[in-house]
Amino acid sequence: MVHRRDDPNVCGVTAAISVIEGKWKTMLLWLLESGPQRPAALRRKAPGLTEKVLTVALREMEADGLVHREVHDVLPPKTVYSLTEFGRELAEALAPLSGWGHRRLEKMARAEAAAS
Repeated sequence: MVHRRDDPNVCGVTAAISVIEGKWKTMLLWLLESGPQRPAALRRKAPGLTEKVLTVALREMEADGLVHREVHDVLPPKTVYSLTEFGRELAEALAPLSGWGHRRLEKMARAEAAAS
């Protein structure tokens, strides 16, 4: 079975969303936009994100070409993640969607306030 992100016959939006689906990947993209981060720093900035889920998400993002993992040969080992050019491209493409999401939240808040 071909995963939808690898299916050449799928809609481009579906292919893009399949790469960022899940609760944490968009947040990790956003956090990594500010520069390289160590996993512990990412976890501190994302309350509720477990080490296991972070590891899985970062490995998937690395496999999809969105992040680069650099392991420094020191004791204890130091791992740093950064966005690749492809990952920066995706983050830029998501910026308008983020703006739309914020406008939607504002609209919902205004409607709730008016109903009160």
